[in-house]
Parts: sequence; C-alpha cells; structure tokens
Amino acid sequence: MIKRRESKQISIGNIKVGGDAPVSVQSMCNTDTRDAARTLEQINELAAAGCDIVRLAVLNKDAAESIKEIVKKSPVPLVADIHFDYRLAIQCINNGIDALRLNPGNIGRRENVEKVVSLAKQQKIPIRIGVNAGSLEKELLEKDIPLSEKMVISAMKHIKILEDLDFDLIKVSLKSSDVLTTIEAYRSIAEKVPYPLHLGITEAGTLRGGLIKSSIGLGTLLAEGIGDTIRVSLTENPVEEVSAGIDILKAIGLKEQGVNFVSCPTCGRTQIDLINLAKKVEEKFKNLPYPITIATMGCAVNGPGEARHADFGIAGGIKEGYVFKKGEIVARVPENQLLEKLEEVIRKSYK
Repeated sequence: MIKRRESKQISIGNIKVGGDAPVSVQSMCNTDTRDAARTLEQINELAAAGCDIVRLAVLNKDAAESIKEIVKKSPVPLVADIHFDYRLAIQCINNGIDALRLNPGNIGRRENVEKVVSLAKQQKIPIRIGVNAGSLEKELLEKDIPLSEKMVISAMKHIKILEDLDFDLIKVSLKSSDVLTTIEAYRSIAEKVPYPLHLGITEAGTLRGGLIKSSIGLGTLLAEGIGDTIRVSLTENPVEEVSAGIDILKAIGLKEQGVNFVSCPTCGRTQIDLINLAKKVEEKFKNLPYPITIATMGCAVNGPGEARHADFGIAGGIKEGYVFKKGEIVARVPENQLLEKLEEVIRKSYK
C-alpha cells in the first residue's frame, strides 16, 4: 500500500485534487479553442476514455470568449492555459473556467497579477504554477547548479507571489524532458510546499518512447507517494495520453477502474497467434466497467496456473484454446471462437 504525501486539497470543478482524493488523470486538447464544436467533440472523446480534467490553450481573446460556450457543455472540469496576457485569465474566469495554468511572474506588472489573483480568489479558481525546464528565467539559466534546483527555485518564486497575495489555491508542476531531472525536482518541491503536485514528463516524445519515459518518471514518483494528478504527454492523439495515465495508475495500485490486462511473452511452446490474440482481447474488452483482470496466455501447459490470479483468461493450444476463470478451465473451443466464448463467460458472471 502506497503512503501518499500529505497535501492541501483543492477543487477543480467537481474533481478534488490533493489530500485523500484519488490521483486524477489529465490531458490537453490539441484543437483550436476558438472552434468550440470541435473542441467539445475532443473533450467528450477524452472524457469517454476516462479523463478527469482537460486543459485548453487560450492564445487570444477569441479563444477566451469561446470558453463561455465550451464550459456549459463540457462533461469534465476545464483548465485554461494562459501565458503572458493577464486579460485572458480574467476573461476565462468570467466565462466560467474551472482553473488556470498560469505563472504569475510572467504576466507583467504586480497590479495585473493582483487583478487575476483577486478574481481567482473571489471565484475560488485554483492556479497551477507550471515550471518547464526549457523556459526558465534567464538569471536561473546562468546559475551553476543542477537543473532540477533551478526548476524548484523558479517554482518557489512564483509560489511566493501568490502567497504574498494571500492566495493558496495552488497546484504545482515541474516538468523536464529528462526523466531523472524531473524526479529530483518533484522530490525536492514535495518537501518544501504543502500544495498538490501535477506530475508529467514534458516533451516525452511519440507513443513508444513517451510511454517509457512517463512510466519511469511518473511511476517512480507515484510509488514514493508523490503526485496528486498526472498528465502523460505524448506526440499522439490525446486519448492515448488518458489510456496511458490510467494504465500507469492501475499498474501501481492507485486505480481499480476498468480492466487490467496481462499476457505472457511468446516462447517455443506457443502454438497460437498470441500477439494478435492479446491485442484483440485488449481491444474487445477495454471498455468493460468491471475492475477485473483478463489474461491472454500462450499455452495450456502453464497458462491457467501462471494466471491463476486473473479473473478470466485464455490459454492457447494447437489451433484451439481454453477459456478459464480463476485458474479453472471452463471451456475448450477452436481458436476463432475464443473471444466470443470469453465474452460469454464474462457476461454471465456479471448478470
């Protein structure tokens, strides 16, 4: 059982972040926010995949105006991503946004910061301070200290601006494309502030490489109890980010929603098309709402026994296979009927 770091709890819409709240999964739309219809379409796709919170890029006042229509129809809370222009933050708050991603040190004069913070405080709108290793302040870049320390110093500077204005609805992220730098930065900030932490490896890459980096970075921190909400950043359809985030949480026991898939590696005993079969099993059953484990095993010799922990599964034979439940074989059918039979067994168990 992972002992979570204690942190202040905030609310982003109806989603609690920090404290004893479950670790939530986030993603970001890659649509033009000015196109409310397309943006809502993608938000609904993300929500259907299990996303808890969605972030939107707000590049100009037309995008901020579009927020008004989007928030009315969104099934999940929304975060406005703001850079430099404090007026966009104010416009988004007035249009009903649930939270901001905003670095107060980047939006100009103190009076402008005060305007945003005052309104956010009045409307109880949390602000995420998001520090990226690639966009640190010039004076920090010149310091001869580790990059992770520079990131923490930058975050603490922005945090102090908000705290000096008596604002504490704060969430913090410190992202680098380097996994170890990110881990060290989060470990350090976790000891310095009480605020919830948003985890992520920025610019992680395409699907395969990004998954590996994010799994190592986020998995390490979450296993240490650090992290209250996560985004797996991928150069891919944002729905893949959500699936990856959920899978990471399930892998370390922080989420029980939906199906946990297991399958054995191929070996010389395998007499069935195991690779394609495992992919078909995942695709067919990925949207089941039950918190179950489904195994796809390559042979009947060890399959049911090795996957005895699974609730349901398939073990391959020679052009046929076995369907098992809790390690006990319940059916023997031709290879082309395995998926159909497995579905029948699962459905009967949840009538």
